[in-house]
Amino acid sequence: MGQVAQAIREKLDSAFHPERLEVIDDSARHAGHSGATPGGESHFNVVIVSQAFQGQGRVARQRSVYTALAAELAGPVHALSLKALAPGEPA
Repeated sequence: MGQVAQAIREKLDSAFHPERLEVIDDSARHAGHSGATPGGESHFNVVIVSQAFQGQGRVARQRSVYTALAAELAGPVHALSLKALAPGEPA
């Protein structure tokens, strides 16, 4: 796991104490596209399941994740595909 992926994982673990967390570097699929970097770690898919999202709508969940990852989204991360779910919700 690269440094950016590790930082994403650590920040989301700390902020949301998820039951499930998947951080997948999808940069290879975007090689040659805008924002892609030769070393990867620019495009990520994240699935996070946390009790912290219970009762929140999709936009509120996304905003809270984006806030937790503000430094990464301002720098090395060009694109983030996100599924933020409460326990029991279908993926």
